[in-house]
Amino acid sequence: MEDELKLILKQAKEGVSDLRSLSDFDTFKSKFLGPKGILTVTAKGIGKLSPEERPLIGKVVNEVKSEIEGLLAGIHESLETEALAGQLGPEVDPTLPSPFASYGTKHPLTQICEEVTRIFRKLGFSIAKGPEVDTEWYCFDALNTPESHPARDDHDTLFLPENTQMGNVSKKGDERYILRSHTSTVQIRTMLKETPPLRILAPGRAFRRDTVDATHSANFHQFEGLYVDKNVTVKDLKAALDFLFHEIFGKEAKTRLRPSFFPFTSPSFELDFMSPKLGKLSNRWIEIMGCGMVDPEVFKSVGYDPEVWSGYAFGIGQERLAMILYGIDDIRYFYQNDVRFLRQFR
Repeated sequence: MEDELKLILKQAKEGVSDLRSLSDFDTFKSKFLGPKGILTVTAKGIGKLSPEERPLIGKVVNEVKSEIEGLLAGIHESLETEALAGQLGPEVDPTLPSPFASYGTKHPLTQICEEVTRIFRKLGFSIAKGPEVDTEWYCFDALNTPESHPARDDHDTLFLPENTQMGNVSKKGDERYILRSHTSTVQIRTMLKETPPLRILAPGRAFRRDTVDATHSANFHQFEGLYVDKNVTVKDLKAALDFLFHEIFGKEAKTRLRPSFFPFTSPSFELDFMSPKLGKLSNRWIEIMGCGMVDPEVFKSVGYDPEVWSGYAFGIGQERLAMILYGIDDIRYFYQNDVRFLRQFR
């Protein structure tokens, strides 16, 4: 039997060199090591040997099996490499990107932010940023908002615990930290650091204690605009906003100002617009933003002389603008990360 085992090993060594594919490999392995393979059948004959011979022949069987398995392991790796090379082709550069790569797109809010930023840069506006966690003074007091105003109530604004510490945001006295309820805080911070004339656009995130539904979110995004110079009038405000809506919705878009009230502007306005390119909303007046001339008290809080300087300010929701522009009827779509929704904005 020992000679028979040596013959099987010799046949295996000679046969390995003839293997050309993984299919050949599987057939060859089954021929020698399969349930009905030559070595398997031969090993079953050990039971017929004498007790003295069994250990010796069993050892030889294991040695032959191990050597065949070693041969097969090496050839299998070689055949796999050749098969893969055949699939790729001889001239493929493996460092090239996959031709089946899936390309993403910018979020619709990012797109609208970049578009509005581009428009106001044409008018000489620079981009300003500020912290999302700020103090009552920046968010209310400096903006001429009295303590009795509803916006300063816990039911409307998200106040942080009184023991909160913010190393990068200083506060005055016992005022509390809040998640800013509008990006108007940036106009105060900018005016404290810079002298007029100035033009800034402050895009960013704001927070309010709103019940989430199709048109409300506790987390949202705004554009805050501010222009301060000598002899700025409502005419300048209207001209800038007309330019914004003409750039976004076309020259056919129309705007109008309606009297309103905001603590930080006087006079204050709500701006409505209409456009013939809005589907079901075409040629209907749509309320979209608040604006007005900066209140003299706001200038006094930052050290500007209201007898010398004047200016306008406006605030518009990024989600509101994007929903009208793209025909989106639920604000929650912006935050759900649903790829089916996002793919529509390539």
